[in-house]
Amino acid sequence: MEKFDVIIAGAGLAGLAAAWTLAGEGIEVVVLERGDYPGSKNVSGGRLYLNPVRDLFPGLWEEAPLERAIVREGATLMARNRSFTFHYTGSELRAEKPQSYSVLRSKFDRWLSERVEERGAMLLPKSLVSDVIRENGKIAGVIAGGDELRADVVIACDGVLSLIPEKAGLRSPGRAHDNAVGVKEIIRLDPSVINDRFNIGDSEGAAHLFAGDITKGLFGGGFLYTNRDSVSLGLVVSIEDIAKEEAAGDVPGLFEAFKARPEIEPLIRGGKTVEYGAHVIPEGGYRALSRLYGDGILVAGDSAGFALNLGFTVRGMEYAMASGHYAARTVIEAKKAGRYDAATLAVYQKLLEESFVLHDFKTFQDTPRVLSNPHLFGHYPELMGNLLRDLYTVPAGPKSSIFTTLRRHLTLSQLWTILKDAREVTKI
Repeated sequence: MEKFDVIIAGAGLAGLAAAWTLAGEGIEVVVLERGDYPGSKNVSGGRLYLNPVRDLFPGLWEEAPLERAIVREGATLMARNRSFTFHYTGSELRAEKPQSYSVLRSKFDRWLSERVEERGAMLLPKSLVSDVIRENGKIAGVIAGGDELRADVVIACDGVLSLIPEKAGLRSPGRAHDNAVGVKEIIRLDPSVINDRFNIGDSEGAAHLFAGDITKGLFGGGFLYTNRDSVSLGLVVSIEDIAKEEAAGDVPGLFEAFKARPEIEPLIRGGKTVEYGAHVIPEGGYRALSRLYGDGILVAGDSAGFALNLGFTVRGMEYAMASGHYAARTVIEAKKAGRYDAATLAVYQKLLEESFVLHDFKTFQDTPRVLSNPHLFGHYPELMGNLLRDLYTVPAGPKSSIFTTLRRHLTLSQLWTILKDAREVTKI
């Protein structure tokens, strides 16, 4: 039986960040990855906010395979036959050190795993963790591929569907209410075409979110990120809502309809889909987080539930990397003390509370409930679309005054609904 200082289950951002930090301190660590290589099962395109984690991983970013620095933000509220879009750009988005980049995880994860191995960590691909090993009430290792691997500490970083926290008694089975399914495509386009269509320069990128009719009243939305020579396009829908609404629960069908929308089709016209994938995304926020530590075990990244949908932006990668880093710092201190019990590993919770991670999750703990308001996916897109339609329409005869048009759409009943919903928004 093999014995290590630390076993990390999962070579995503959380697991690789933990291994990078641990290996830098000379701690013996092995990373178990079920895929053929890190990133092989992650075809997602997404966005990494660097400011929160830049200083946690010094020397890592200069040659990282980041795609484009995001300099244009956008959002579209979609009704059935019309939409409302806004764009934002500012000098702070074009700072010398940009705050965020688009990222292709299949490329980035593989690159990061190579840096982790160079620091001395061991990586074992094609290794599926099926169970944990308990000794005297403590997690003492894992079973992977039928083999027993033992360690002083196990760090669970193998994604939202990880069974390790459940088997370790740190959480109950996941609830549909707290998760969503995301469908994504990477669509290849010539870089010059991307620049022209999104009004950006060679190294600049755009990020855009979509909400409304595209999910047919279900909780969710769409996104688009520009990469160097592709765009990442996706749709996310609540698993709970899919189960409730059988007629509207055809997520691939919703995605194809989304791609065909007149707001989307011209942006991807002529492109070639080179990657396609679907996976589960944690959406429950602070109240859905698992217990983060136990005797001989820590939980980080999506396994813990560290993803946050704020409506105007979606974050997860920086939380994964930061939680992996703080899990590693906890193990380093535990090794110095020579103890790996829950009381010793509880410093992980403290480190996260002192960092931006749990601070953000507590600040926005009401966001999942507020964003699940069905008015956001049906009522308001139609209201805004119809109002703008009448404001911009020039009839054959006389045109109504602006006040008359506003009063026709914004009745006392409508205003009362808006006021009630606005009160809820103030909680986030």
